[in-house]
Amino acid sequence: MYAIVRAGAKQQKVAVGDVIEIDKVSTAVGDTLTLPVVMAVDGESVTVTGLDKAAVTVEVLGAAKGPKIVIQKYKNKTGYKKRQGHRQKYTQVKVTDIKL
Repeated sequence: MYAIVRAGAKQQKVAVGDVIEIDKVSTAVGDTLTLPVVMAVDGESVTVTGLDKAAVTVEVLGAAKGPKIVIQKYKNKTGYKKRQGHRQKYTQVKVTDIKL
């Protein structure tokens, strides 16, 4: 059994026991969160509607950082150049339960 959950602006496929990274949340390590379910698949049956009460319970494992991204802008013949960096912050969570 697996489910597609919405975590922030992204959707991810999860199953019980998976460790995933979601956008940073301000929850202490060891606490639990519930993520809304968009779609659930259990063997042959696919459930898309009627998932108002469905939820995926996750346990917060800690903070993580994504890869460093370098943004460079350059305009020819004008002497304009700009360099900027970004590193996204994530929260690692472990899926503990899927309820339909």
